[in-house]
Amino acid sequence: MGEQSGIELRTFSYIDILQPQLASFIATISRGFHPLEDEASLFVEIAPGLQINLITDLVLKRTEVIPSMQVVERAYGMLEVHSKDQGQVKQAGQEILDFLGLKETDRLKPRIASSQIITGIDNHQTHLINRMRHGDFLLKNDTLYILEVHPAGYAAIAANEAEKASPIHVLEVMTFGAFGRLYLGGPEDNIREAVTAIEKTLGEMEGRPNAGISLVY
Repeated sequence: MGEQSGIELRTFSYIDILQPQLASFIATISRGFHPLEDEASLFVEIAPGLQINLITDLVLKRTEVIPSMQVVERAYGMLEVHSKDQGQVKQAGQEILDFLGLKETDRLKPRIASSQIITGIDNHQTHLINRMRHGDFLLKNDTLYILEVHPAGYAAIAANEAEKASPIHVLEVMTFGAFGRLYLGGPEDNIREAVTAIEKTLGEMEGRPNAGISLVY
């Protein structure tokens, strides 16, 4: 818990260079000011959710970052800010940590709750996925990967690192709620390469212990 009104830092995730698909995906779903590829980004998730308004007010007054998403739920609040200047994004993160009286490592450590790889996907199932996705299309005989991560905000850096590592298709990224989800599609070898990058990235992030059941298929 932070010193400021008992606020809990759940996700604190700095992305150095937004990849083209993730940047475009955020622009598709956001109600704020859209990020561009190659910009830096910060995802912050706190509890209780209403307090995210204080965080947004703070960073917009003290830095030159731009917000693309602010999600306010009763339990959790999530904010994304970005800038072409990495220094401004890092400063926004430090302002948040100072306000909360916390360090970056006081965030929850990301936990993979579920990881599924489905090969040679049937065309009927691709249609089911394509109806709900906001990103690229999943095609017949592609491999589908579904990640469920806790807390939810870490789905963004998982998507970004997957895209850095391998030529996959970003189908859907859900960065708020009880759990985050990431859907990727593409050839099996590319998906497995992306999954390796995701697991390495999330596994190396330091934070408070985050116990729970994890399922890998």
